[in-house]
Amino acid sequence: MNYIKFVDVTNRDGVQTSRLGLAKLQKTIINLMLNEMGITQSEFGFPTTKHEINYLNGNLELVERGVINRTRLSGWMRAIKADVIESFKNVPKLQFINLSQSTSEQMINGKYLGKKTPADVLNDTLEAINEAINQNAQDIGVNAEDASRADLGYLIEYAQQCKKYGAKRFRYCDTLGYDDPKTAYDRVYTIAKETGMEIELHFHNDLGMATACSVMGAKAAIDAGVDAWINTAVNGMGERAGNADLVSCILALTKSSGFKGKYQIDSKIDLSKAWKLAKYTSYAFGVPIPINQVAVGDNAFAHESGIHADGALKDRRNYELYDFEELGRGEPEIIETGRMITVGEYAGIKGFRNVYSQLELEFRDEDEARNILELARYANVHTQKPLTDSELKFIYFYPNIAAKIMTVDPYYSPKGALKERMERLEHVEGSKII
Repeated sequence: MNYIKFVDVTNRDGVQTSRLGLAKLQKTIINLMLNEMGITQSEFGFPTTKHEINYLNGNLELVERGVINRTRLSGWMRAIKADVIESFKNVPKLQFINLSQSTSEQMINGKYLGKKTPADVLNDTLEAINEAINQNAQDIGVNAEDASRADLGYLIEYAQQCKKYGAKRFRYCDTLGYDDPKTAYDRVYTIAKETGMEIELHFHNDLGMATACSVMGAKAAIDAGVDAWINTAVNGMGERAGNADLVSCILALTKSSGFKGKYQIDSKIDLSKAWKLAKYTSYAFGVPIPINQVAVGDNAFAHESGIHADGALKDRRNYELYDFEELGRGEPEIIETGRMITVGEYAGIKGFRNVYSQLELEFRDEDEARNILELARYANVHTQKPLTDSELKFIYFYPNIAAKIMTVDPYYSPKGALKERMERLEHVEGSKII
């Protein structure tokens, strides 16, 4: 039996949302929550990016220690040999990777400006796969950027050649949200049938069809006899109009008339963790969950119309397709309206101890308390938000990893003309800053 699995890309594609982002501590908490929810894989970042290095290595240390034990952590890089070498130099314990290349005529011509042909793109990818195997990568996926606008014959050839060299999965990227569900099904089915490769479905929401295209693409892969891997982001975060929403895709596959009971999703997935994950991700990004958001919006289970309210009270199935309890909703949330002690960058030891006592966490001596306090202060500088219970607990239980992921190392070092200017302590007349 073939399965539909999930690769959540919140920590890779979601953080590329313009004008928004996540601190490394927040990305780590999301990885921990994805693991708690049983999501198959988290594309957790960019191994070629300097400020990601400590965060990536720290999270892989959590894997080694068994803290992250259900969700695989995968890195994203361009499908060129130099990026693969740099990635494994920076993150030696990386095992799961996705290699990305533009595949449409529009992008090959529009981005490379005549410097590369489709054949060059394929050769670069094959060279990158070969290098990844030399670096002992366990699992290699290849990303066909803008696949929805690429020639279908070229995509099949690209996938077949990558498979021969050792790639396991082919990522069909609808980079501009161009596909409709019927077209997505047809194209993905053909690629899966011709190549026999597991297929990843990566759809953007520019036309509002990311979830529909994702589930229809997954259906196509399963119908063609291979596993499907839907790429999602929590709360649909992502570039422009966002990526396919994680919870929406899971519900579409388990509750809709055409999918319920007919297709198997990863059996580890625990939907009851969805509410907590959605709430935390909203807080971390600073983006409120829309009131009408599928399953986790404030109005997802709200009824006002007399007919609807009467029907829901008589039998919830009259107006609710699934239960709020399935998502982990329903517990009352306490909002403090009186005295409140918080931990921030200027917190003192007494207030800090009070906050941790509310979490039922104790310190063995004064040194331990003051060390954790320093990390909590650092974390507040790092996130620029009041620390959540999950963040405070993570710092308490894994202080060394918390310190690592919040540290950018090596220290920035200028090169070339900038280095020369800094060494001369150059002051440019008229360089008014304020």
